[in-house]
Amino acid sequence: MKKNLLWLLLVLATAVQAALPDSATPSKLELKPVAQQAQAAHLAAELLTRFHYKAMPLDDAMSGKIFDQYLKSLDPEKLFFIQADIDQLSSFRSRLGDAIMAEDLAVPFAIFNRYALRVSGRLAYARKLLKGGFDFRQMESYQYEREKAAWAKSETEIHELWRKRVKNDWLRLKLAGKDDQSIAETLDKRYEQTLKRISRIKSEDAFQTFMNAYTMAIDPHTNYMGPRAAEDFDISMRLSLVGIGAVLEEKDDYTTIRELVPGGPAALSGLLKIGDRILGVAQGQGGALTDIMGWRLDDTVALIRGRADSLVVLDILPADAGPDGKHQRVSLMRKKISLEEQAAKKSVLEVKDGGATRHIGVISLPTFYQDFDAKQKGDPNFKSASRDVARLLQELNKEKVDAVLVDLRNNGGGSLTEAVELTGLFVGKGPVVQQRNANGELSVESETHSGVAWSGPLGVLIDRSSASASEIFAAAIQDYGRGLLIGEPSFGKGTVQTMIDLDQVAKKPGFGELKFTVAQFFRINGGTTQLAGVKPDILLPTVSDPDTFGESSFDNALPWAQIKAANFAPLGDLKPLLPTLLSRHLARVAKDRDYLSLQEDIAEFKQLRKNNRISLNEDERRQERDAQEAKLSAREKLRNAEKAGGSADAGGKAAPEKPLRDDGLQADERSIAHELAAEKARKNAKDVLLDEAVHILSDEVTLAPGARIAAGAGPRLATASVAPPPGTLNLDVCNQERPCP
Repeated sequence: MKKNLLWLLLVLATAVQAALPDSATPSKLELKPVAQQAQAAHLAAELLTRFHYKAMPLDDAMSGKIFDQYLKSLDPEKLFFIQADIDQLSSFRSRLGDAIMAEDLAVPFAIFNRYALRVSGRLAYARKLLKGGFDFRQMESYQYEREKAAWAKSETEIHELWRKRVKNDWLRLKLAGKDDQSIAETLDKRYEQTLKRISRIKSEDAFQTFMNAYTMAIDPHTNYMGPRAAEDFDISMRLSLVGIGAVLEEKDDYTTIRELVPGGPAALSGLLKIGDRILGVAQGQGGALTDIMGWRLDDTVALIRGRADSLVVLDILPADAGPDGKHQRVSLMRKKISLEEQAAKKSVLEVKDGGATRHIGVISLPTFYQDFDAKQKGDPNFKSASRDVARLLQELNKEKVDAVLVDLRNNGGGSLTEAVELTGLFVGKGPVVQQRNANGELSVESETHSGVAWSGPLGVLIDRSSASASEIFAAAIQDYGRGLLIGEPSFGKGTVQTMIDLDQVAKKPGFGELKFTVAQFFRINGGTTQLAGVKPDILLPTVSDPDTFGESSFDNALPWAQIKAANFAPLGDLKPLLPTLLSRHLARVAKDRDYLSLQEDIAEFKQLRKNNRISLNEDERRQERDAQEAKLSAREKLRNAEKAGGSADAGGKAAPEKPLRDDGLQADERSIAHELAAEKARKNAKDVLLDEAVHILSDEVTLAPGARIAAGAGPRLATASVAPPPGTLNLDVCNQERPCP
């Protein structure tokens, strides 16, 4: 084993130096694993091979899958490695499993170092290209998506690929009105910043990338999280953290304030503003100042976060000061910050239909969050998606809305408990979802506490990004006949994950956490959302491609299956209304200018994605841009003419007054003011699909006036918990949607 690993390292070191591009002078990254990482990898393998729903031995076959997934994680668009790299590395594709079990990660780290060196070499070559400029009269094109492409066969071929890539970057800036000198400076700085980010990669980054290659080789939703990633996951679940209440971003090596959270220490102090740069951080009054210039953003954030009611001192360079401007010291007391932007929100939209006006309450839920620790400690005010939605429903009841639409677009899931309890707010007590573990044992998750918070007409809006807990809720609402599903088929994730704290298992800190699949969930009607997703009753346009996004795009996803239905009774039947609802929907959108424009844009985007080519000829690109802008301007004139005639939309939001032209810049190259303005414009833009969903729900109110379900409706079903087999960990007490304490 050791002899093979040493030989591999020698081969890799020699091959890397021999195959470097002539023009590249990258700094060599020499990341090395630490003993604790090797121990964590071994421990994770022991758990995965014993307790995963699809437990697979860590043999040569699995090692090959890890190898393939590792390369895909490192170089998904095949921009850095060439075929010679792959040929050399492939000799060791069966040895990654041995590396894990032997607690010797020299091989995967050597592969990562090879990757980092390749990235540095490609970027060095890209910077060299900027000195010569480009001829934009040539008729050539660039393939911008290369995931399914073959590896470049030689350095000459990869150089040609990068020449076209840099040429496209240059042309975008040229079309935006930049002169050659500023273009060269912008791109040189861009590539230099990327090189700096590569130089700041740590062994933890390499280890997490490799471990996720292992976990995702088993199934798409099994992941390893290092200590920092695990902390971020916990923050996303509880929607709170302890800090100063400032959103930070990296700009030109400065940690810059992008946003101040209302009510947070930073905002309340009145001493900080957007654009201020943080140059140093000290802990407590009189603490030593740590210079953070050029630091990674996550390292800076970790330094600023801390215990509640502890003091942090910031060395600030004001936004309006030059590089040599006067610094300011700002002392702030850390407090608990609630991430309200990610919490449930409500709005009320009006729909005018003849002489009638209906009011539709919309609840937007970005994720199924729950502060599990606070709940375990008995905090009566713990953060919870279902509790927040219950409060919003109470407010909508007082506002006497005619119907409620739950918007779950882009909601990737969260707490299983929250999905069950949220369902109970609309159906009352009863079964919500079934689970089957690796032993084939079935259990039923039922809502047993909440009463019905909303008994009127209900709609659920979903899209391809609605996954996991979102699918559980949407499927239950559909199976009970309780509400109308609108949108596009959901993601298709029908599996349950558990969170295991490796620190607790190892009884040592710093091992991280492991999220892995332990069960498959099924609808109460016996079907599964796995692969198929949840299909809406009324379909809206979709831009997603099932071949590239969604559960069906993974080659190792679990198959679709079906089991016996749970013991439940539907609360209603909306099927008789569907033909009329669909007919009204089609008649309405046929006259809706914005809806037709959206369909046209989606069709055009799908064709562009299919072609997967972009011209590098300046005249062609200008013609394409001018034609696109003319089309958008014509739409705007027509829209304004219709508005002058008195037509209005349900949402009351206006489309942008003029089309946004591509400026060729990346986000961190634009001013913060520009980015915030663009973000505001996106939020204020008309939401065509939401407006149509609201109209559909209004039609339902018309067709079934006064429809209500009885308070507390829904059958009761007694369920018994499934005990784990003797000698196994109890994996039923928590899962991805219900994190372990």
